[in-house]
Amino acid sequence: MNHDQPPNERVTGAHWLEDRRNVDRLVIALAVACALLFFADALYAKHPYFDIENLFGFYAIFGFVVSAGFVFGALWLRALVMRPRDYYDRDG
Repeated sequence: MNHDQPPNERVTGAHWLEDRRNVDRLVIALAVACALLFFADALYAKHPYFDIENLFGFYAIFGFVVSAGFVFGALWLRALVMRPRDYYDRDG
């Protein structure tokens, strides 16, 4: 980028996330990182308070289920409290 030009004349390139290949790479990298962290559960000694915490990958599975529960709960809550589209356009 040439910084000698005024800001309104600079050529702006596409954002790196606009390229589908980069998005695919990012999703694959995230999936690999999640899988590595899931299997890393076997590499340390656990000192659980409850017996269910001894299950392999318990915290990863628990975190996924709770996150999905938040998403579906938010969808239900949105349907419950959503106002009509013309709510602010109504007269009186």
